[in-house]
Amino acid sequence: MHTDINKLFQGLWQDYIQITPSASNIHELLGAKTGESDIINDHIALRTFNLQSVNLKKLAAHFLALGYEQKGDYDFATKKLTAQHFEHPDTAQAKVFISELRVEELSETAQAIINKMIGTVTVQTVEADNFLYSGTHWTVSHEDYKTLLAESEYAAWMAAWGYRANHFTVSVNHLNNINELTEVNDILKQAGFTLNSSGGEIKGGEEVCLAQSSTMADSSEVVFADATVSIPSCFYELAQRYKMANGEYYQGFVAASADKIFESTNAQ
Repeated sequence: MHTDINKLFQGLWQDYIQITPSASNIHELLGAKTGESDIINDHIALRTFNLQSVNLKKLAAHFLALGYEQKGDYDFATKKLTAQHFEHPDTAQAKVFISELRVEELSETAQAIINKMIGTVTVQTVEADNFLYSGTHWTVSHEDYKTLLAESEYAAWMAAWGYRANHFTVSVNHLNNINELTEVNDILKQAGFTLNSSGGEIKGGEEVCLAQSSTMADSSEVVFADATVSIPSCFYELAQRYKMANGEYYQGFVAASADKIFESTNAQ
């Protein structure tokens, strides 16, 4: 496991922009607008399955070893997901949101596909420095991908992309010359980026102390066992945090908003 937070996030970012070039473009666009050399990352999100060898705890171990602490618990009933978020005592470090799919809630056919995939992942793989941005460790057919997609977009995404950041997030609070999420959204739309409009372009708001929006995922080619197909890859999120009654900025997540953010990887 990594002993350096910056190296871990650098590895995650470099892997992410390979299949999400729009994130790199947005990063540059906002940097040019604000005069900033670096855009602060509010959080990343990672996906996995609740199978013993690769469950949420196995991914979280990489962050706990770097001083992160578990904070919030979340349940997404319709998407069959359980999630937690993690924070570092150094608030300059990005937060981490990890979700896992409750595989037993899918059909036996889908479970069989997922179990076969994960059966190829060794303990050494899961504990390796680069595991969180190592991609897939299996080969699936496009037919299997479509079978999973019919039941769970999340499962299909995992089958195609494996272990990597599902998204990074621009911290609107840390942008110079831009004070509101609506401003950022307008900049992106004027530049031709498509935003996720599920549940509205902005999910949440000041009343829940967190406003979020996101682009729709880029498309990238995946080499399946029986075909090479261009499918949704990853997206870029934007988050604005507001102060709670105690005067401190809210650091958690809002399940109702996150539920809609997950849909950024849906096919357009």
